[in-house]
Amino acid sequence: MPKLRTITVDDEPVALRRLSRLLERADDVEIVAACHDGPSAVAAVREHQPDVLFLDVQMPGMDGFAVLEALQDVRLPVVIFVTAFDAFALRAFDAQALDYVLKPFGEARVQQALERARTCLRGEASRQEQAERVAGFLGTSARAGSARCLFVKRDDRVLVLQPAEIEWIEADGDYVRIHTAGATHFTRMKLTEIERRLTPEGFVRIHRSRLVNLSHVAEFRPLSRGASVVVMKSGAQLDASYACLKALQENDDV
Repeated sequence: MPKLRTITVDDEPVALRRLSRLLERADDVEIVAACHDGPSAVAAVREHQPDVLFLDVQMPGMDGFAVLEALQDVRLPVVIFVTAFDAFALRAFDAQALDYVLKPFGEARVQQALERARTCLRGEASRQEQAERVAGFLGTSARAGSARCLFVKRDDRVLVLQPAEIEWIEADGDYVRIHTAGATHFTRMKLTEIERRLTPEGFVRIHRSRLVNLSHVAEFRPLSRGASVVVMKSGAQLDASYACLKALQENDDV
């Protein structure tokens, strides 16, 4: 039996090592690349043309959906998502018949996903059907809507933050602090990625390291040509860039 040439992708080193160990217990699996981010995953798929791709969904900079979008011009492998999303949030995945491994995962679940991959790969029609479902999934409005929520790990739970409840977000290196009413959440994401997701929901940049939800803003207070303050309805006062606020005021949509 030819081996299943497999690529694993996860920005968490511990999760990536565990997944690799569990996959290597199968005699017919060969891991041809283990990637820690989206760009390296895209390059590895193009280079190795694997049979199976275990792909983390939530990664900073380039998430799992963006990886698949970047690979639409090549023959896709069988895609199995690896994710910390809860089962409720994954209904969109199930609707498109895409498999997923939920973190924290065990050996039995990984082996089950492998068996589904084997079944899919037994016939060209099955593989083509799976690729078409991936393409359809990427094009659904449900995917776009769910992607605008932010998923934050908290101990053994995953919190789903709706855009409307988020007041402002500030960068802290490769992490961000997400402020809601009475709570602050710390998670690993890039501010640029969050801005891309949440701009359609009324979020704007007021500083190179800060986004605000305009529905939670009370007023802007320009202090000088180099500094300004944004006052939130909650009473919080946020330092802002004069240039960012000027650009907002000159935008007819604001």
